Amino acid sequence: MSSGMDPVTARLGAAVQSYQGAVDDFDRELARLLGVNETDLRCLEILLTVEETAPRELSRLLGLTTGSVTTMLDRLEKLAYLTRTPHPTDRRRTLVRITPEAARRCYGLIGPFVDDATRQVGDRYTPEQLELVTDFLTFTRDIQQQHVEKLRGTPAAGPSRTGGRQAPGPRGGTG
Repeated sequence: MSSGMDPVTARLGAAVQSYQGAVDDFDRELARLLGVNETDLRCLEILLTVEETAPRELSRLLGLTTGSVTTMLDRLEKLAYLTRTPHPTDRRRTLVRITPEAARRCYGLIGPFVDDATRQVGDRYTPEQLELVTDFLTFTRDIQQQHVEKLRGTPAAGPSRTGGRQAPGPRGGTG
């Protein structure tokens, strides 16, 4: 962070960084419990928000090649986390959707957190404050997404990787 930053902005930056670390930790544990890598988890998160989507759209959202998406979908289909069906009007296309069992499993893992966070945050802040927080998160998400696109356009220093990082097993175990 810049040394010319005012104390409030510096604390905000540190809080955002700490929050992002907590989100990363939560996602890593979800991935571990579901037996997937973090990119697969992000795919499942996307599929939880839509009824169905095309592999090409997943490729765009995840910043992966269509070949990498196909490999990822093969893994997730083998785990019974998603299904692929032919497009109803264009037989060259495929539609992907999360299975009801996978959706239940994901919601079973994230539901307690969402319920607890909703209750605690709702109890602590006024509706007006929550509007401001929502605006802040939306605004900073948009800025971050702009920088994700810039990074995606920057050549990597070494060979490219696909498929995401593997989620670690339980700490201290042989898992």
